[in-house]
Amino acid sequence: MKKILVVCGNRLGSSFMIELNVKNALQDLGIEADVSHTDLTASKTEKADLYVSAKDLMDVLDDRTRAVAKLANIFDMQELKSVLQQYA
Repeated sequence: MKKILVVCGNRLGSSFMIELNVKNALQDLGIEADVSHTDLTASKTEKADLYVSAKDLMDVLDDRTRAVAKLANIFDMQELKSVLQQYA
């Protein structure tokens, strides 16, 4: 996995908090990746190997050409680690 893009509706606090959780989870799993965050509109034009966010936002972004991780609970570290392992 090379680039992970965390997406939120307005590019405010939630995507930054998820980005920090993604970085911590990757470190725990021993996986290296470039992680950044952005808003939904910008994410449609940014390339990434994996897009991560809450299910409702990923339903909007999922055009069947991208790898998207749809989180039921954006603060559940176990769910996040499981998703990251699937795409590693």
